[in-house]
Amino acid sequence: MSDIRSHDRLLVQIASYNTNLQGIFGLPQDLVDWLSPTLQVSSFLSREPRAPDIVAVGFQELLPLHLGFSGLSKSVVNNRDALILSQIEAHAPNKEKYTLIAKIVNVGVALLVYGRDDGVGRKVVDVQTQWTGCGPLYLGNKGAVGVRFRVPADDGGVGEVFTFVCAHLTPHEHKLPSRIADYHHIARTLLFPPLPNTSAATPTTIYDTSHLFFFGDLNFRVSLPSSHPLKKRADFIHALQSDEDRLGLKEHDQLLVERRKGSAFVGLREGEFWKFKCTYKHQLGEVEKYSILRSPSWTDRVMYSTHSDSPDTPTESNITNLLYTSIPSYTTSDHKPVVALLLLPPPPPPTPTSPPPTLRLPPSYTPIPDPYATRKRYLGRALDRIVGFAWLFTIIVGAGSALLGLSAILGGSLFYTFWRWWRARSFVMPFESAHARMLEGYLKDKFV
Repeated sequence: MSDIRSHDRLLVQIASYNTNLQGIFGLPQDLVDWLSPTLQVSSFLSREPRAPDIVAVGFQELLPLHLGFSGLSKSVVNNRDALILSQIEAHAPNKEKYTLIAKIVNVGVALLVYGRDDGVGRKVVDVQTQWTGCGPLYLGNKGAVGVRFRVPADDGGVGEVFTFVCAHLTPHEHKLPSRIADYHHIARTLLFPPLPNTSAATPTTIYDTSHLFFFGDLNFRVSLPSSHPLKKRADFIHALQSDEDRLGLKEHDQLLVERRKGSAFVGLREGEFWKFKCTYKHQLGEVEKYSILRSPSWTDRVMYSTHSDSPDTPTESNITNLLYTSIPSYTTSDHKPVVALLLLPPPPPPTPTSPPPTLRLPPSYTPIPDPYATRKRYLGRALDRIVGFAWLFTIIVGAGSALLGLSAILGGSLFYTFWRWWRARSFVMPFESAHARMLEGYLKDKFV
Protein backbone atom coordinates (compact mmCIF):
# COMPACT_ATOMS: atom_id res chain seq x y z
CA MET A 1 0.00 0.00 0.00
CA SER A 2 2.87 2.39 0.69
CA ASP A 3 4.19 2.19 -2.86
CA ILE A 4 1.24 3.95 -4.48
CA ARG A 5 1.35 6.68 -1.84
CA SER A 6 4.96 7.39 -2.83
CA HIS A 7 4.57 10.32 -5.20
CA ASP A 8 7.95 9.76 -6.82
CA ARG A 9 6.22 6.85 -8.56
CA LEU A 10 4.16 8.34 -11.35
CA LEU A 11 0.67 7.03 -12.04
CA VAL A 12 -0.12 6.64 -15.76
CA GLN A 13 -3.58 5.99 -17.17
CA ILE A 14 -3.93 4.55 -20.69
CA ALA A 15 -7.31 4.46 -22.46
CA SER A 16 -7.97 3.13 -25.98
CA TYR A 17 -11.14 2.90 -28.06
CA ASN A 18 -11.99 1.95 -31.64
CA THR A 19 -15.09 4.11 -32.16
CA ASN A 20 -16.22 2.40 -35.38
CA LEU A 21 -16.15 5.71 -37.33
CA GLN A 22 -18.55 7.31 -34.82
CA GLY A 23 -16.30 10.17 -33.75
CA ILE A 24 -18.25 12.79 -35.72
CA PHE A 25 -21.42 11.85 -33.80
CA GLY A 26 -19.87 12.14 -30.34
CA LEU A 27 -19.50 9.43 -27.76
CA PRO A 28 -22.60 7.59 -26.51
CA GLN A 29 -22.33 9.03 -23.00
CA ASP A 30 -19.94 11.02 -20.89
CA LEU A 31 -16.56 9.45 -20.26
CA VAL A 32 -16.98 8.65 -16.58
CA ASP A 33 -17.43 4.90 -17.24
CA TRP A 34 -14.23 4.83 -19.26
CA LEU A 35 -11.91 7.22 -17.43
CA SER A 36 -13.28 7.27 -13.89
CA PRO A 37 -12.80 3.61 -12.83
CA THR A 38 -9.06 4.11 -12.65
CA LEU A 39 -9.51 6.97 -10.24
CA GLN A 40 -11.77 4.87 -8.03
CA VAL A 41 -9.34 1.93 -8.06
CA SER A 42 -6.32 4.09 -7.35
CA SER A 43 -8.15 5.65 -4.42
CA PHE A 44 -9.07 2.22 -3.04
CA LEU A 45 -5.55 0.82 -3.35
CA SER A 46 -3.83 3.79 -1.80
CA ARG A 47 -6.37 4.40 0.97
CA GLU A 48 -6.19 8.04 -0.10
CA PRO A 49 -7.43 9.89 -3.17
CA ARG A 50 -4.89 10.16 -5.97
CA ALA A 51 -5.39 11.17 -9.59
CA PRO A 52 -3.14 9.95 -12.42
CA ASP A 53 -0.10 12.05 -13.20
CA ILE A 54 -0.40 11.31 -16.94
CA VAL A 55 -3.53 10.39 -18.94
CA ALA A 56 -3.11 9.09 -22.51
CA VAL A 57 -6.24 8.53 -24.62
CA GLY A 58 -6.05 6.82 -28.01
CA PHE A 59 -8.69 6.40 -30.70
CA GLN A 60 -8.90 4.25 -33.82
CA GLU A 61 -11.45 4.67 -36.62
CA LEU A 62 -12.24 8.04 -35.09
CA LEU A 63 -14.07 9.40 -38.12
CA PRO A 64 -15.21 8.32 -41.62
CA LEU A 65 -12.31 7.49 -43.92
CA HIS A 66 -13.04 10.17 -46.52
CA LEU A 67 -12.64 12.84 -43.82
CA GLY A 68 -9.59 11.16 -42.35
CA PHE A 69 -7.84 10.75 -45.71
CA SER A 70 -8.65 14.40 -46.54
CA GLY A 71 -7.11 15.58 -43.26
CA LEU A 72 -10.42 17.12 -42.14
CA SER A 73 -10.17 15.85 -38.57
CA LYS A 74 -9.30 19.02 -36.65
CA SER A 75 -12.77 19.79 -35.31
CA VAL A 76 -13.41 16.18 -34.27
CA VAL A 77 -10.10 15.94 -32.40
CA ASN A 78 -10.67 19.31 -30.74
CA ASN A 79 -14.11 18.17 -29.58
CA ARG A 80 -12.60 14.96 -28.16
CA ASP A 81 -9.95 17.04 -26.41
CA ALA A 82 -12.48 19.36 -24.77
CA LEU A 83 -14.68 16.46 -23.62
CA ILE A 84 -11.82 14.36 -22.25
CA LEU A 85 -10.29 17.27 -20.37
CA SER A 86 -13.63 18.24 -18.82
CA GLN A 87 -14.30 14.66 -17.74
CA ILE A 88 -10.94 13.84 -16.15
CA GLU A 89 -11.03 17.12 -14.25
CA ALA A 90 -14.67 16.69 -13.17
CA HIS A 91 -13.98 13.23 -11.72
CA ALA A 92 -10.50 13.85 -10.30
CA PRO A 93 -10.62 13.03 -6.55
CA ASN A 94 -9.13 16.35 -5.44
CA LYS A 95 -10.33 18.43 -8.38
CA GLU A 96 -6.89 18.29 -9.98
CA LYS A 97 -6.41 20.27 -13.17
CA TYR A 98 -4.76 18.89 -16.31
CA THR A 99 -2.87 20.31 -19.27
CA LEU A 100 -2.88 18.91 -22.80
CA ILE A 101 0.75 17.94 -23.41
CA ALA A 102 0.27 16.94 -27.06
CA LYS A 103 -2.23 15.64 -29.60
CA ILE A 104 -1.63 13.98 -32.95
CA VAL A 105 -3.91 12.41 -35.57
CA ASN A 106 -3.32 10.53 -38.82
CA VAL A 107 -6.46 9.58 -40.78
CA GLY A 108 -8.49 7.79 -38.06
CA VAL A 109 -5.78 7.12 -35.46
CA ALA A 110 -5.53 9.81 -32.77
CA LEU A 111 -3.65 10.26 -29.51
CA LEU A 112 -4.09 12.87 -26.79
CA VAL A 113 -1.80 13.00 -23.74
CA TYR A 114 -2.46 15.07 -20.60
CA GLY A 115 -0.38 15.88 -17.51
CA ARG A 116 -1.39 17.12 -14.09
CA ASP A 117 -0.92 20.87 -13.69
CA ASP A 118 0.71 20.45 -10.28
CA GLY A 119 3.35 18.04 -11.59
CA VAL A 120 4.16 16.54 -14.98
CA GLY A 121 2.01 19.05 -16.86
CA ARG A 122 4.24 21.99 -15.90
CA LYS A 123 7.55 20.08 -16.07
CA VAL A 124 7.49 18.53 -19.54
CA VAL A 125 10.04 19.59 -22.14
CA ASP A 126 11.10 18.38 -25.59
CA VAL A 127 7.53 17.54 -26.63
CA GLN A 128 7.43 15.78 -30.02
CA THR A 129 4.74 14.12 -32.14
CA GLN A 130 5.06 11.66 -35.01
CA TRP A 131 2.95 9.52 -37.36
CA THR A 132 3.39 6.75 -39.89
CA GLY A 133 1.08 4.80 -42.19
CA CYS A 134 1.25 1.10 -42.93
CA GLY A 135 -1.70 0.67 -45.28
CA PRO A 136 -1.18 -0.07 -49.01
CA LEU A 137 1.56 2.27 -50.34
CA TYR A 138 1.89 3.59 -46.76
CA LEU A 139 -1.66 4.97 -46.67
CA GLY A 140 -2.80 5.98 -43.20
CA ASN A 141 -5.91 3.83 -42.96
CA LYS A 142 -3.67 1.63 -40.80
CA GLY A 143 -0.64 2.87 -38.89
CA ALA A 144 0.39 4.61 -35.71
CA VAL A 145 0.84 8.00 -34.08
CA GLY A 146 3.23 8.80 -31.27
CA VAL A 147 3.93 11.38 -28.56
CA ARG A 148 7.29 11.74 -26.82
CA PHE A 149 8.40 14.14 -24.07
CA ARG A 150 10.95 14.42 -21.30
CA VAL A 151 10.30 15.07 -17.60
CA PRO A 152 13.46 16.56 -16.05
CA ALA A 153 14.49 15.58 -12.52
CA ASP A 154 13.57 18.00 -9.76
CA ASP A 155 17.22 18.82 -9.04
CA GLY A 156 18.03 19.63 -12.64
CA GLY A 157 18.99 16.17 -13.87
CA VAL A 158 18.14 15.07 -17.38
CA GLY A 159 15.22 13.01 -16.06
CA GLU A 160 13.25 10.42 -18.04
CA VAL A 161 11.76 10.18 -21.54
CA PHE A 162 8.17 8.99 -22.06
CA THR A 163 6.92 7.59 -25.39
CA PHE A 164 3.27 6.81 -26.13
CA VAL A 165 2.24 4.97 -29.33
CA CYS A 166 -1.36 4.45 -30.46
CA ALA A 167 -1.74 2.02 -33.36
CA HIS A 168 -4.30 0.37 -35.63
CA LEU A 169 -3.00 -2.74 -37.40
CA THR A 170 -4.21 -5.00 -40.22
CA PRO A 171 -7.46 -6.91 -39.46
CA HIS A 172 -8.65 -10.50 -40.06
CA GLU A 173 -7.42 -13.69 -38.39
CA HIS A 174 -5.49 -15.05 -41.37
CA LYS A 175 -3.46 -11.84 -41.86
CA LEU A 176 -1.14 -12.45 -38.92
CA PRO A 177 2.01 -11.92 -41.05
CA SER A 178 0.71 -8.49 -42.09
CA ARG A 179 0.21 -7.47 -38.45
CA ILE A 180 3.75 -8.54 -37.61
CA ALA A 181 5.01 -6.56 -40.62
CA ASP A 182 2.99 -3.54 -39.42
CA TYR A 183 4.73 -3.70 -36.04
CA HIS A 184 8.19 -3.77 -37.62
CA HIS A 185 7.25 -0.95 -40.00
CA ILE A 186 6.11 1.20 -37.06
CA ALA A 187 9.25 0.38 -35.06
CA ARG A 188 11.43 1.50 -38.02
CA THR A 189 9.50 4.54 -39.29
CA LEU A 190 7.88 6.16 -36.23
CA LEU A 191 11.06 8.10 -35.53
CA PHE A 192 11.99 10.93 -33.16
CA PRO A 193 14.99 13.30 -32.83
CA PRO A 194 18.09 12.15 -30.91
CA LEU A 195 17.93 12.02 -27.11
CA PRO A 196 19.52 14.82 -25.05
CA ASN A 197 23.10 14.49 -23.80
CA THR A 198 24.01 12.13 -26.63
CA SER A 199 26.38 12.57 -29.54
CA ALA A 200 24.12 10.70 -31.96
CA ALA A 201 22.78 12.67 -34.91
CA THR A 202 20.48 9.99 -36.33
CA PRO A 203 16.76 9.64 -35.56
CA THR A 204 15.69 7.38 -32.70
CA THR A 205 13.06 4.63 -32.63
CA ILE A 206 10.21 4.18 -30.19
CA TYR A 207 12.54 1.96 -28.11
CA ASP A 208 14.98 4.82 -27.41
CA THR A 209 13.03 5.94 -24.36
CA SER A 210 12.82 5.48 -20.59
CA HIS A 211 9.19 4.32 -20.66
CA LEU A 212 7.26 2.96 -23.65
CA PHE A 213 3.48 2.52 -23.85
CA PHE A 214 2.11 0.81 -26.98
CA PHE A 215 -1.67 0.43 -27.30
CA GLY A 216 -4.64 0.48 -29.65
CA ASP A 217 -6.65 -1.83 -31.89
CA LEU A 218 -3.82 -4.22 -32.69
CA ASN A 219 -6.26 -6.70 -34.31
CA PHE A 220 -4.57 -9.91 -33.13
CA ARG A 221 -7.11 -12.72 -32.87
CA VAL A 222 -7.77 -15.88 -30.90
CA SER A 223 -6.82 -18.56 -33.42
CA LEU A 224 -8.07 -21.98 -32.35
CA PRO A 225 -6.91 -25.18 -34.06
CA SER A 226 -9.60 -27.14 -35.89
CA SER A 227 -9.45 -29.88 -33.25
CA HIS A 228 -10.10 -27.51 -30.33
CA PRO A 229 -13.31 -28.35 -28.37
CA LEU A 230 -14.37 -24.68 -28.50
CA LYS A 231 -13.88 -24.31 -32.25
CA LYS A 232 -17.63 -23.92 -32.76
CA ARG A 233 -18.39 -20.24 -32.38
CA ALA A 234 -21.38 -20.73 -30.09
CA ASP A 235 -19.29 -22.83 -27.69
CA PHE A 236 -16.48 -20.28 -27.83
CA ILE A 237 -18.81 -17.41 -26.93
CA HIS A 238 -20.31 -19.38 -24.07
CA ALA A 239 -16.85 -20.18 -22.72
CA LEU A 240 -16.04 -16.47 -22.39
CA GLN A 241 -18.33 -16.35 -19.37
CA SER A 242 -15.86 -18.51 -17.42
CA ASP A 243 -12.62 -17.16 -15.95
CA GLU A 244 -11.11 -20.64 -16.20
CA ASP A 245 -12.02 -21.05 -19.88
CA ARG A 246 -10.64 -17.61 -20.75
CA LEU A 247 -7.38 -18.58 -19.04
CA GLY A 248 -7.14 -21.51 -21.45
CA LEU A 249 -8.19 -19.47 -24.49
CA LYS A 250 -5.41 -16.95 -23.94
CA GLU A 251 -2.89 -19.60 -25.00
CA HIS A 252 -4.29 -19.25 -28.52
CA ASP A 253 -4.10 -15.46 -28.56
CA GLN A 254 -1.93 -14.53 -31.54
CA LEU A 255 -0.35 -11.52 -29.86
CA LEU A 256 0.71 -13.46 -26.77
CA VAL A 257 2.08 -16.30 -28.91
CA GLU A 258 4.10 -13.95 -31.14
CA ARG A 259 5.40 -11.92 -28.19
CA ARG A 260 6.67 -15.10 -26.54
CA LYS A 261 8.38 -16.08 -29.81
CA GLY A 262 10.00 -12.67 -30.05
CA SER A 263 8.60 -11.98 -33.51
CA ALA A 264 6.64 -8.87 -32.45
CA PHE A 265 6.41 -6.36 -29.60
CA VAL A 266 9.85 -7.31 -28.36
CA GLY A 267 10.56 -6.18 -24.82
CA LEU A 268 6.96 -5.17 -24.08
CA ARG A 269 4.90 -6.50 -21.18
CA GLU A 270 1.15 -6.70 -20.67
CA GLY A 271 -1.33 -7.21 -17.85
CA GLU A 272 -3.72 -10.15 -17.57
CA PHE A 273 -5.98 -9.38 -20.52
CA TRP A 274 -7.86 -12.66 -20.12
CA LYS A 275 -9.35 -11.35 -16.87
CA PHE A 276 -11.89 -9.42 -18.98
CA LYS A 277 -14.01 -10.66 -21.88
CA CYS A 278 -13.03 -10.26 -25.52
CA THR A 279 -13.38 -6.68 -26.74
CA TYR A 280 -14.36 -7.60 -30.34
CA LYS A 281 -16.66 -8.24 -32.24
CA HIS A 282 -19.84 -7.02 -30.48
CA GLN A 283 -23.25 -6.36 -31.94
CA LEU A 284 -24.03 -2.67 -32.12
CA GLY A 285 -26.38 -1.51 -29.39
CA GLU A 286 -25.60 -4.54 -27.20
CA VAL A 287 -23.65 -4.53 -23.94
CA GLU A 288 -22.37 -8.10 -24.08
CA LYS A 289 -23.63 -9.79 -27.23
CA TYR A 290 -21.12 -10.91 -29.84
CA SER A 291 -21.62 -10.78 -33.59
CA ILE A 292 -21.87 -14.08 -35.45
CA LEU A 293 -19.66 -12.69 -38.23
CA ARG A 294 -16.34 -12.98 -36.35
CA SER A 295 -14.85 -15.08 -33.60
CA PRO A 296 -14.46 -12.95 -30.44
CA SER A 297 -10.92 -11.73 -29.74
CA TRP A 298 -8.91 -9.43 -27.52
CA THR A 299 -8.05 -7.00 -30.31
CA ASP A 300 -7.69 -3.91 -28.09
CA ARG A 301 -4.55 -3.99 -25.96
CA VAL A 302 -2.20 -1.97 -23.75
CA MET A 303 1.49 -2.91 -23.49
CA TYR A 304 4.40 -1.23 -21.77
CA SER A 305 8.04 -1.40 -20.69
CA THR A 306 10.42 0.61 -18.52
CA HIS A 307 14.20 1.09 -18.50
CA SER A 308 14.71 -1.05 -15.40
CA ASP A 309 12.95 -4.09 -16.91
CA SER A 310 15.39 -6.89 -17.67
CA PRO A 311 15.42 -8.71 -21.03
CA ASP A 312 16.24 -11.86 -19.05
CA THR A 313 12.78 -11.80 -17.42
CA PRO A 314 10.42 -10.93 -20.31
CA THR A 315 7.26 -11.70 -18.32
CA GLU A 316 8.13 -9.44 -15.38
CA SER A 317 8.01 -5.66 -15.20
CA ASN A 318 8.87 -3.01 -12.66
CA ILE A 319 5.71 -1.23 -13.78
CA THR A 320 2.86 -2.25 -11.47
CA ASN A 321 -0.36 -2.93 -13.37
CA LEU A 322 -3.07 -1.76 -10.96
CA LEU A 323 -5.97 -2.12 -13.39
CA TYR A 324 -6.54 -3.58 -16.85
CA THR A 325 -10.13 -3.96 -18.03
CA SER A 326 -12.70 -3.26 -20.75
CA ILE A 327 -15.82 -1.10 -20.48
CA PRO A 328 -18.88 -3.05 -21.75
CA SER A 329 -21.38 -0.18 -21.41
CA TYR A 330 -20.28 1.49 -24.66
CA THR A 331 -22.54 0.14 -27.42
CA THR A 332 -22.11 2.29 -30.55
CA SER A 333 -19.03 0.37 -31.72
CA ASP A 334 -18.27 -3.28 -32.37
CA HIS A 335 -15.27 -2.78 -30.03
CA LYS A 336 -15.27 -2.12 -26.29
CA PRO A 337 -12.89 0.48 -24.86
CA VAL A 338 -10.02 -0.70 -22.67
CA VAL A 339 -8.29 1.12 -19.82
CA ALA A 340 -5.15 0.46 -17.78
CA LEU A 341 -3.69 2.10 -14.70
CA LEU A 342 0.07 1.72 -14.40
CA LEU A 343 2.33 2.66 -11.48
CA LEU A 344 5.86 3.42 -12.68
CA PRO A 345 9.00 2.57 -10.70
CA PRO A 346 10.86 5.37 -8.86
CA PRO A 347 13.14 7.39 -11.14
CA PRO A 348 16.85 6.56 -11.13
CA PRO A 349 19.40 8.78 -9.36
CA PRO A 350 19.84 12.09 -11.21
CA THR A 351 22.65 12.32 -13.76
CA PRO A 352 22.81 15.92 -15.12
CA THR A 353 25.36 15.21 -17.86
CA SER A 354 24.37 11.66 -18.77
CA PRO A 355 21.69 10.71 -21.30
CA PRO A 356 18.32 9.58 -19.97
CA PRO A 357 17.95 5.87 -19.18
CA THR A 358 16.59 3.78 -22.05
CA LEU A 359 14.95 0.38 -22.50
CA ARG A 360 17.08 -2.75 -22.42
CA LEU A 361 16.33 -5.15 -25.27
CA PRO A 362 17.43 -8.71 -25.99
CA PRO A 363 20.72 -8.89 -27.93
CA SER A 364 18.84 -10.57 -30.78
CA TYR A 365 16.70 -7.48 -31.45
CA THR A 366 18.05 -4.09 -32.47
CA PRO A 367 15.47 -1.86 -34.17
CA ILE A 368 17.16 0.13 -36.94
CA PRO A 369 15.60 3.36 -38.27
CA ASP A 370 14.45 3.08 -41.88
CA PRO A 371 16.58 5.50 -43.96
CA TYR A 372 13.59 6.05 -46.25
CA ALA A 373 11.09 6.60 -43.43
CA THR A 374 10.37 10.23 -44.28
CA ARG A 375 9.83 9.50 -47.99
CA LYS A 376 7.49 6.62 -47.17
CA ARG A 377 5.49 8.67 -44.70
CA TYR A 378 4.99 11.58 -47.07
CA LEU A 379 4.21 9.31 -50.01
CA GLY A 380 1.46 7.85 -47.85
CA ARG A 381 0.30 11.31 -46.80
CA ALA A 382 0.12 12.52 -50.42
CA LEU A 383 -1.89 9.46 -51.45
CA ASP A 384 -4.13 9.96 -48.40
CA ARG A 385 -5.05 13.42 -49.65
CA ILE A 386 -5.60 12.29 -53.25
CA VAL A 387 -7.87 9.44 -52.16
CA GLY A 388 -9.62 11.58 -49.57
CA PHE A 389 -10.49 14.51 -51.81
CA ALA A 390 -11.53 12.22 -54.68
CA TRP A 391 -13.78 10.33 -52.26
CA LEU A 392 -15.12 13.60 -50.85
CA PHE A 393 -15.88 14.83 -54.36
CA THR A 394 -17.97 11.74 -55.14
CA ILE A 395 -19.93 12.27 -51.91
CA ILE A 396 -20.62 15.92 -52.80
CA VAL A 397 -21.72 14.96 -56.33
CA GLY A 398 -23.92 12.23 -54.90
CA ALA A 399 -25.56 14.57 -52.36
CA GLY A 400 -24.15 12.62 -49.46
CA SER A 401 -23.80 9.21 -51.10
CA ALA A 402 -20.44 8.15 -52.50
CA LEU A 403 -22.13 5.37 -54.51
CA LEU A 404 -24.57 7.77 -56.17
CA GLY A 405 -21.77 10.23 -56.77
CA LEU A 406 -19.58 7.60 -58.40
CA SER A 407 -22.50 6.48 -60.56
CA ALA A 408 -23.15 10.07 -61.62
CA ILE A 409 -19.47 10.64 -62.47
CA LEU A 410 -19.26 7.42 -64.50
CA GLY A 411 -22.56 8.15 -66.23
CA GLY A 412 -21.46 11.69 -67.05
CA SER A 413 -18.14 10.43 -68.42
CA LEU A 414 -19.89 7.91 -70.68
CA PHE A 415 -22.34 10.55 -71.92
CA TYR A 416 -19.53 13.02 -72.67
CA THR A 417 -17.55 10.35 -74.55
CA PHE A 418 -20.62 9.44 -76.67
CA TRP A 419 -21.37 13.11 -77.36
CA ARG A 420 -17.80 13.73 -78.55
CA TRP A 421 -17.99 10.68 -80.83
CA TRP A 422 -21.36 11.76 -82.29
CA ARG A 423 -20.16 15.33 -82.95
CA ALA A 424 -17.00 14.08 -84.62
CA ARG A 425 -18.96 11.67 -86.83
CA SER A 426 -21.55 14.34 -87.76
CA PHE A 427 -18.71 16.61 -88.93
CA VAL A 428 -16.69 14.01 -90.83
CA MET A 429 -19.53 12.41 -92.86
CA PRO A 430 -20.65 15.58 -94.71
CA PHE A 431 -17.00 16.49 -95.32
CA GLU A 432 -16.28 13.06 -96.78
CA SER A 433 -19.39 13.29 -99.07
CA ALA A 434 -18.40 16.72 -100.41
CA HIS A 435 -14.86 15.56 -101.01
CA ALA A 436 -16.12 12.53 -102.95
CA ARG A 437 -18.30 14.73 -105.23
CA MET A 438 -15.39 17.03 -106.01
CA LEU A 439 -13.19 14.08 -106.88
CA GLU A 440 -15.87 12.59 -109.13
CA GLY A 441 -16.29 15.89 -111.04
CA TYR A 442 -12.56 16.22 -111.50
CA LEU A 443 -12.27 12.73 -112.96
CA LYS A 444 -15.13 13.32 -115.41
CA ASP A 445 -13.59 16.54 -116.68
CA LYS A 446 -10.19 14.91 -117.07
CA PHE A 447 -11.01 11.64 -118.74
CA VAL A 448 -14.50 11.83 -120.27
